[in-house]
Amino acid sequence: MKPIKKIGIITGGGDCSGLNAVISGITKAATFNYGVDVIGYRRGYLGLYLNDFIDLNLKSVSGVMHLGGTMLKSSNKDNLFNYRIKNEDGSVEYKDVSDVALENMEKEGVDALIVIGGDGTLTSARDFQRKGIPVVGVPKTIDNDLPATDVSFGFNTALGAIVGALDRIHTTAYSHDRVMVVEVMGRNTGWLALEGGIAGSADVILIPEIPYDLDIVVEKVKERDARGNNFSIIVVSEGAKPKDGKVHVRDVVEDSPDAIRLGGIGQVITDQLSEMIDDHEVRYNNLAYLQRGGTPTQFDRLLGLRYGVAALDLLMQGGMGKMVRYRGRDISHVALEEVVGSGETGETSKGGEKFVDPEGHTVRTAKSIGISFGDE
Repeated sequence: MKPIKKIGIITGGGDCSGLNAVISGITKAATFNYGVDVIGYRRGYLGLYLNDFIDLNLKSVSGVMHLGGTMLKSSNKDNLFNYRIKNEDGSVEYKDVSDVALENMEKEGVDALIVIGGDGTLTSARDFQRKGIPVVGVPKTIDNDLPATDVSFGFNTALGAIVGALDRIHTTAYSHDRVMVVEVMGRNTGWLALEGGIAGSADVILIPEIPYDLDIVVEKVKERDARGNNFSIIVVSEGAKPKDGKVHVRDVVEDSPDAIRLGGIGQVITDQLSEMIDDHEVRYNNLAYLQRGGTPTQFDRLLGLRYGVAALDLLMQGGMGKMVRYRGRDISHVALEEVVGSGETGETSKGGEKFVDPEGHTVRTAKSIGISFGDE
């Protein structure tokens, strides 16, 4: 591998708090420890395709660590290996335009990439590695569903937003004797609902890993009423589904790598409970993008910095085609293929999504303190 003198950073997929800490960590360590230049491509892989970037240096990253989102902006629709092109006649076709990205990198003298993102973004990182570009990945998701790492930055901040919202919702639920249904993100996993719901004193938590029976949820509300607790808080993951039922699909975005958009199951449950419960108003709240934004917590700032420095060190030491990860309070690394798979038909190497264990200690803790999952 030729010496690395200039590095490009990409932030792809959904935004989250802590991204700027990663960018800051890479840039500062590159300056102080290695003397290499750094640029940041704007709007994810789209910036790599359009050669749209900004120079990153000590001045440009000063004071960004406390900001949510990403200073580079992001995109979750631009897979350069299957890029959507609209022709003059209005027709649409998909092409592999990754060679354009390689030409842009060569033009600017960029020797390697550090790619920060989730499974879709890291899949393209794997594919650029296969084209001969030294790449190191950094895991990013508020859903905590990426395999191979205990946690990613953004999750802790999102939990804080959920708990803060539940604290506020409790006061109005208590004041009006209401049943409040609060929907949170998480895609196909229930980590946000589970940990946020427990810490936010939810009475019922509905997650994808434990299909629910709404009759059991109603019994929980009645049980609380009988004790004199005339209000209930129900936290619902967007991927929750009833027993023998399906997830609620909010939308299908055809030009996105993650075309299926979940959401709205909280409203469905609210409507159903309104017909099943006579003596309570049932109200619905969807926290939606409030979970993504905001000032990063101390944990996410520090984790982001650690990820950034570790990714740079790994890259400079020749650790191509890998992703840094957080395991047991230490930062290590794993091959990208173990995270996103090889892409081969019938493969068995992909770790897949990281699911909540219905028999795990966290779920058992919740049940031990009286929280219902609608299953028993």
